[in-house]
Amino acid sequence: DERALADANRRSVTLLVDLRHAFEGTLVISGNLGPRGDGYRAGARMSVPEAEAYHGPQIRVFAETEADMVAAFTMTYAEEAIGITRAAAAAGMPVVISFTTETDGRLPSGEPLDAAIARTDDATGGTPAYYMINCTHPTHLADALDRGGAWRERVRGLRANASRRSHAELDESPDLDAGDPVELARQYAELQAEFPRLTVAGGCCGTDHRHVAAIGRALGGAARGQARAAVT
Repeated sequence: DERALADANRRSVTLLVDLRHAFEGTLVISGNLGPRGDGYRAGARMSVPEAEAYHGPQIRVFAETEADMVAAFTMTYAEEAIGITRAAAAAGMPVVISFTTETDGRLPSGEPLDAAIARTDDATGGTPAYYMINCTHPTHLADALDRGGAWRERVRGLRANASRRSHAELDESPDLDAGDPVELARQYAELQAEFPRLTVAGGCCGTDHRHVAAIGRALGGAARGQARAAVT
């Protein structure tokens, strides 16, 4: 229930605060939200006001803690993303929106990724600090990237699947498809040309420490290469 959820969120943030102190570093603590429904399907949808009212209590709890921001992952349609953004703004919390896509680069709702980002920005005055993409394979973004556009400047984070399978295939899969960590890392590095502000990277379905380590090495090398080119 709402009280138990609030308690779990507070304890989770406290754990991360303890880790931040233990490592004596600058760690950003994000209070994460998920979709109300199925992250693979845009079935029963909320209106913007309904989404704001539904997610508002959890966001307000995070605002009372030492969380630095909130982030909404695996968003399947724009209205829920807009509602979350408005609730975060009302609570005074920076917010990040992470959409998921099907194999054609469109959200499960059928809306193109670039259109969903533009609509969320238009409806909120560009409130999201930035956007992310999660729970999709890098190759599934090809159609969206082919359309080009300034929306790519708004994407700063990627948490891709190791698997090339569609959401429907993953949902019915009896095995965990871990893909190829080295190949996935190379694809991340290649996407830096498409997403020039890409700075937040991780993994989603099928990934583990091998993928994340490979991605870190690949993006670190790419960043050093860019720095050398800038100096030259």
